[in-house]
Amino acid sequence: MKHTYTVTGMTCNGCVISVNKYLSAVEGVQEVTIDLEASEAVVQMNEHIGLKTFKAALPEKYTISEKGNHVMEMMAQEDEKTKLQQLKPLLLIFTYLFAAAILLNYTDWSISEAMLDFMGLFYIVFSFFKLLDLKGFPESFRMYDPLAKVIPAYAWMYPFIELLLGLLFLMRIQIPIALVVTILILGITTVGVTKSLLDKKSIRCACLGTALKLPMTEATFIENAIMLVMATAMLTQII
Repeated sequence: MKHTYTVTGMTCNGCVISVNKYLSAVEGVQEVTIDLEASEAVVQMNEHIGLKTFKAALPEKYTISEKGNHVMEMMAQEDEKTKLQQLKPLLLIFTYLFAAAILLNYTDWSISEAMLDFMGLFYIVFSFFKLLDLKGFPESFRMYDPLAKVIPAYAWMYPFIELLLGLLFLMRIQIPIALVVTILILGITTVGVTKSLLDKKSIRCACLGTALKLPMTEATFIENAIMLVMATAMLTQII
């Protein structure tokens, strides 16, 4: 017999290998097939094996549930932890970035300079979190970024592109090019984020790498939209 389960906590191919190993080790399991993007595990077994057995076989990092019960479990988790609580790290980072951009320019106020400082700090901070787990980030990023799905190397390069853009903005070097690149890469990512939200996929946002496990929500879209609006406004002024 064959059963399909929802497995959460998987962020990369290494996780897929681990989950496959643990589930395959359960007595009575014939074959295990893991789908990272769908967060699913299809288990072929000789006879029915209770869900408790699979839960006991997996480390605490992963959770497994029967496909039909996943939605109810997600709703229960949402009751325990609201979106605001989940997104607290992201909101705190944005607050600090806005405050830093204002403080850097308050003596000789210029909204254009403040926007450039914000974008520069944004890229530096966000690239830092991605570089903390350069091995795990690409897998998470490819789950929703259209270009990263087609060109896997792009996912590996992305944190370094962000770091370079941050330096360009803060050092005021090649600003028009940095703005154009910002519009291109964030525009592509926003398309993927929008599609994931419309499809109501339960995946993690890789905006802060894998160090902070953030859900893909409307806040992710807003985060990209803010940067896109700033970049477009700045580019319009320059042109």
